[in-house]
Amino acid sequence: MATEQSQKLITVTPKAAEKIKEFMKEEAEKPEFLRVYVQGGGCSGLSYGMGFELKPEEDDTVIEEEGVKMLVDSYSQEHLKGANIDYIESLMGSGFKINNPNVTKSCSCGHSFNTA
Repeated sequence: MATEQSQKLITVTPKAAEKIKEFMKEEAEKPEFLRVYVQGGGCSGLSYGMGFELKPEEDDTVIEEEGVKMLVDSYSQEHLKGANIDYIESLMGSGFKINNPNVTKSCSCGHSFNTA
């Protein structure tokens, strides 16, 4: 398990951090970490995932941003370097949005992407 200090792997906006903490408090298990990951799937090849964890795995890097401790596995790190997590509220709905500078192609639905 490593701790990311020098270069920002992932950043979190204050609004997203507020929502993450709010959702964590609602969980019965009282998780300490937010896992952010990339997995295969979707029409463009990759998709994002987020979930709560009680502890890190051996392959995880721990990042703390805006008071939120995040876990990112080594595979996901390649695709998420420099990404930013935001929380958007609009008339069309609300939810987390990952702004990722590594994306070279995304599908029209906006749920899957590909990197170089």
